[in-house]
Amino acid sequence: MQASFYDLSPAGQLLLIGGLAATLVLTWILRRERGGGWPARWRLLTRLLLVLTFDLVLFGAFTRLTDSGLGCPDWPGCYGNASPLGARHEINAAQAVLPDGPVTHGKAWIEMVHRYLATSLGALITVAMLASWWLRRRDHTAPPAPPWPTAAPPAPPWPTTAAVSPGLATAAFVWVCVQGAFGALTVTLKLYPAIVTLHLLGGYAGLALLTLQAHDRRLAAVPCSAGLRRAAWAVLALIVVQSALGGWVSTNYAVLACSEFPRCQGSWWPPMDFGHGFTLLRDLGQTGDGQGLPFAALTAIHYTHRLAAYVVLASMAALAWALHRHGGVHLRRYAQGLAALAAWQFASGLSNVVLGWPLLAALAHTGGAGAAIVLMTHLLARTRAVPAVVAPLAPPLRPGAPAGRAAQPR
Repeated sequence: MQASFYDLSPAGQLLLIGGLAATLVLTWILRRERGGGWPARWRLLTRLLLVLTFDLVLFGAFTRLTDSGLGCPDWPGCYGNASPLGARHEINAAQAVLPDGPVTHGKAWIEMVHRYLATSLGALITVAMLASWWLRRRDHTAPPAPPWPTAAPPAPPWPTTAAVSPGLATAAFVWVCVQGAFGALTVTLKLYPAIVTLHLLGGYAGLALLTLQAHDRRLAAVPCSAGLRRAAWAVLALIVVQSALGGWVSTNYAVLACSEFPRCQGSWWPPMDFGHGFTLLRDLGQTGDGQGLPFAALTAIHYTHRLAAYVVLASMAALAWALHRHGGVHLRRYAQGLAALAAWQFASGLSNVVLGWPLLAALAHTGGAGAAIVLMTHLLARTRAVPAVVAPLAPPLRPGAPAGRAAQPR
């Protein structure tokens, strides 16, 4: 039985599953922070959203790497059902025709678990958005302070407007809706490489957005030179570009085009077809005109990512050294994290090449890219540029005073 691309009949059940999971999480937050009031609950919720989004990005990579993206060939359910249990006859029929094909019971469950997690995260982000506007309104309508001084005024039982940003929470809600649309297109367009890559980049964008939301803006900013902040912005841009290249490698299954390091196919410059490799509007495994994608195109995709990796790793190492050398205690922590992530990405990327693209190394590489984006976003949110310190001019000499001696105060 061939499923239609879109079948919204199980949408209500999926929303119910997501709402139930979100309710359990919110109940846990309320019980855990019942003595901390709304500030502690808000902090825990925003940090939990960041962690869950990171996990969802990793599980999305796991879904792609296990070839489970088409485990259920329709959206949002599985052959019009809310779980593979209701679609077991259709899955059995597809699996009988192609035992190792895109539709099997295991792949269907992986795909649907990914959708359950995404729906639950969407429900939590929706609650966070509504709560942020409610808290902002409650903060604005709080009773005014008494005109006389008090010894110890009690803290408000909800976050202040400095801690809660309805704008960021609303942006997160819009983001999760757009990601859901890209998830649907990933299935209905049969793993179209450009869509899958944009879906991955959207996950990384969500990590950056939720990092900003989880950051407590009431904390004092860490002073940082304008030059270091410009360098941090440049490194973040390079990491994003490299993540896009990495997503293009993964979605085109070009990792194994080069199985040795540092050379590729026994050469420092193997035969490459950049034109076909970087044609964005094409189906998986095909050129723009529908022909089979040549191996030289896969080589171009892989080797471009590798050459760019040298630049990105060098820039991360240089920024880590600069932060350690010229920054204070806080910036040195970022330097240590950045250096560790650069080493992590080098080791996991090399493992993908020389070990034949093992699943664990591929997931580690995807997670490392996400962690680097989180770290750089938090660094830029935590720091503020300070003007360079200019040495004061020497006081003028008194008339008749010997040259080279400053005037003495009277």
